[in-house]
Amino acid sequence: MSWREGQGRAPWEKGNGGSQPDFDEIFKNIKSNFRRGGFNLLVIIAAIILLWVVFSSAYTVGVNEVGIIRRFGKYVRMTTPGLHFKLPRGIENLTKIKVKFVYTEEFGLRTLRPGINTEYAPSKQFLNESLMLTGDLNCAIVPWIVQYRIGDPYKYLFKVRNVPATLRDMSQSVVRLVVGDRSINEVISKREEIATEVKVKLQKALDDADTGIKLVNVELKKTNVPEQVQSSFNEVNQAVQEKERLIYQAREEYNKIIPKARGEAEQTIKEAEGYGLDRINRAKGDASRFLALWKEYTKAKDVTRRRLYLEAMNVVLPKLGNKYVIDPDQKGLLPLLNLQQNGEGK
Repeated sequence: MSWREGQGRAPWEKGNGGSQPDFDEIFKNIKSNFRRGGFNLLVIIAAIILLWVVFSSAYTVGVNEVGIIRRFGKYVRMTTPGLHFKLPRGIENLTKIKVKFVYTEEFGLRTLRPGINTEYAPSKQFLNESLMLTGDLNCAIVPWIVQYRIGDPYKYLFKVRNVPATLRDMSQSVVRLVVGDRSINEVISKREEIATEVKVKLQKALDDADTGIKLVNVELKKTNVPEQVQSSFNEVNQAVQEKERLIYQAREEYNKIIPKARGEAEQTIKEAEGYGLDRINRAKGDASRFLALWKEYTKAKDVTRRRLYLEAMNVVLPKLGNKYVIDPDQKGLLPLLNLQQNGEGK
């Protein structure tokens, strides 16, 4: 049975009134439509490329930033804040660096919620960063923070592969070096002094490594000792304080007694010197007087001897009290002598 007999018409006659299709006309229509659609597609592609070039060439740099332009990966220039143009992406690429923003690196602690009452994560989680040995062989937990800006964007991007990691490594090295030269009491009580020294040494190390970083601040947080040795450390501190108290008391007593003893010794010495000077002067005077008398005696012995005798009696007789001159032949003197005067014998 033929197609016409079974279904009334051949499959290629369906929808064509039973006539055979014109394949040449079909191919012409397809070619014409492709030409019109291809032109529209080229226009769309050109528009997309133009927009891509425009949007990838124009860029803006913020007031706190600088723009680093790299052409095929090589640094070519640095642009200041404002609107700028560059070659399309893929040829020239832009990297924006915040040069006025203050970055913070934390060691031995992590900030959970900043503010007036800043909350920190438990320090036990970061003991590997803050636990260190002091110069007097004590353990100390020393957390600190480092704040910095990017001072040289070129060095920051191209001289060191990973600047934040380098900063962390150098900071830990410098802090451990400085703390290792101090006693535990100095580490606890002189944090500002240690922070200043760390800042100077760390900045020098960063400059030597060409990191392009400018330190703003280094701050040591509350320093303590591990919990395992806290009680022993408190006992040692109490003993040290007691020692200092006794030393101060001894110095106070020393300052009271020693100056007094020195003053008394100085006074005794001055008195002895004065007494010695007086004795010397008197001896010199007596010697001079004796020599003068001797010269007069050699000139007139009798007169000088009599004068000396009289002067001696003038000195001695007033010291003898009452004097009685008795005739050797006189007897019965008792009634004449008043031996009791005012109840006292003389």
